[in-house]
Amino acid sequence: MLQLVQGWLLFTTRKEKMDGALQAVRVIFRRAPISMTLIVLLLGLGVGVMVGLLGIGGGVVLVPAMVYLLKMDQHLAQGTSLFILLPPIGLGALREYWKQGQVDLRAGILCVLGMLLGAYGGSLVALPMRSRKLEGLFGCFLMLAAVLLWRKAWLEGKTMEGGGRKSDA
Repeated sequence: MLQLVQGWLLFTTRKEKMDGALQAVRVIFRRAPISMTLIVLLLGLGVGVMVGLLGIGGGVVLVPAMVYLLKMDQHLAQGTSLFILLPPIGLGALREYWKQGQVDLRAGILCVLGMLLGAYGGSLVALPMRSRKLEGLFGCFLMLAAVLLWRKAWLEGKTMEGGGRKSDA
């Protein structure tokens, strides 16, 4: 695991900052209690299953879990989520979807370009915000998403009742 983190840091960090970053990683891995390590590993496993199963962006689960289970500040949870999700975000799941012909390459590339610009702009707005305000904004987003998904499922259920049942398969 340490080698994986070191490799990722080599890829993302400038040479002059590398020694300090690698030292920080070594200290973190030495000081982490075994129970915390187990919680983080289980959290990663659970989020990985949800990414593959539901196609969610991981952060929807990771950020609240890190704030409540690991007692992280909202900014720290969001930054850590970005670090966690950047390399592995669905590579295994993507492989399986690709094999089944369920990937729109053009839409994916265009969306990645938009996300790169949007994520940069969003970080410029989020970082100066107070954590409490950012937590509220994140919570509002999750509630809005939940209401919209619930409403869509409810409306589709009402439509199916009138014209016969459709199979979920």
